[in-house]
Amino acid sequence: MHLHTRLNPLLLACCLPLLCPAQTPVPLFNGRDLTGWVQRGGKATYTIEGNEIVGTSMADTPNTFLCTEKTYGDFILDYEFKVDPKLNSGVQIRSECFGYEKSVEWQGRTIKIPANRVHGYQIEIDPDTKRKRMWSAGIYDEARRAWLVPDDGVKGPHGTAFSERGLKIFKPNDWNHVRVEAIGDSLKTWLNGTPCADLQDGMTASGFIALQVHSIGKDADKIGTQVRWRNLMITEVNAPAKPAMNTLTPEEQAAGWRLLWDGKTTAGWRSAKAAEFPAHGWLIQDGQLHVLDSGGAEAIGGGDIITRETFDQFELMVDFRLTPGANSGIKYFVQPGLAAITGSGAKAAVGSAIGLEFQILDDALHPDAKLGRDSNRTVSSLYDLMPAAASKRPSAIGEWNTARIVVKGSQIEHWLNGAKVLEYERGSPAFRAAVAASKYKNIPGFGEWPTGHILLQEHGNAVAFRNVKIRVISKP
Repeated sequence: MHLHTRLNPLLLACCLPLLCPAQTPVPLFNGRDLTGWVQRGGKATYTIEGNEIVGTSMADTPNTFLCTEKTYGDFILDYEFKVDPKLNSGVQIRSECFGYEKSVEWQGRTIKIPANRVHGYQIEIDPDTKRKRMWSAGIYDEARRAWLVPDDGVKGPHGTAFSERGLKIFKPNDWNHVRVEAIGDSLKTWLNGTPCADLQDGMTASGFIALQVHSIGKDADKIGTQVRWRNLMITEVNAPAKPAMNTLTPEEQAAGWRLLWDGKTTAGWRSAKAAEFPAHGWLIQDGQLHVLDSGGAEAIGGGDIITRETFDQFELMVDFRLTPGANSGIKYFVQPGLAAITGSGAKAAVGSAIGLEFQILDDALHPDAKLGRDSNRTVSSLYDLMPAAASKRPSAIGEWNTARIVVKGSQIEHWLNGAKVLEYERGSPAFRAAVAASKYKNIPGFGEWPTGHILLQEHGNAVAFRNVKIRVISKP
């Protein structure tokens, strides 16, 4: 989670016109009636009391939503809510509802959404004291993928930590303030001034906003429970222009970043097996570096490419895009002088260069995802050694992902799409035990070399790379 300076929300809202002259906060609710809103889903009621919208639960009816007629893309939303502790609720953003059945493809599975079902991101109102679950300002994907933040359901370290923070900042039986920033694929929330969710997800770019009264089934104890909203203010913003491909922002330059691939030529790169760049198997086009499909065999086409430089401490970022069923990788501390090996660890006549690997894989379709141990061959894992967190969120196949690898001495981190998914220590007992159980077991000192090349892997499947950049980290 990123750190944010805490500012008074009203003061920040007042400052927004200075930052974006044409964009000012406007009320979503006119304070008199529900003009501009439409009810969907169940039959719970919405009424107006003074400057408040009041949702009241009803038995035997589905989730009920009061939806804006207008849709919104990039915005900052502020509102206050007060909720009966027995009732679950939320505020939908970038949500949709269609008069026909719809399906969504995600991580190799098809999610079917019934006709007339409200679906999309929900900013939770969730003071579940019985289960000690305090997930208000978390992000739930209504009628699609369920919990996004926290990402481990009711149990687990992320949910526990979220609840512990929620217990400190949530005001029971009182008004709570929520701020939501939805800019591009970045979704961020604050509860009473404290940062809560920080998610990168691009499944839906725009949609309506809706106030939810959750279904209570036949629970007589919850009939007539209420949730209230007031001071609903929205500021529509223009999403910041994304930097051109294979360029650095002034902030990145000031922080010491430099391009590792210029987006146009083969400068700085060579074959892992020769002094020059491969004559075939790779294509530079439209600012992207493409691995051409050659049937899925490892290093049979053009072969791997490596940097001409070597690195020891660094932060590396690479955008990658998979095609269905594809396999590739980003390797570091690569030792091109070592012989390739087979899956059993024996020397091989042909194969990929040796190094630590950030796995790139279509986990749903490629069989390698089910090999290895404990999913240690799935996307963003340390290939054949340590698995990435199950909470990882790769983009849909065909969309861009961002890999980030941080090396500080023996400490290594793997990040995927802005979230840390793996952390380990080279040379530690756990690392050496993983090596001993892997295909690398016959390579003395595997992964503990003081320096090495960075590699983009050719595994015979169509994969694209762009925005390859590095920041060398100075030794203390």
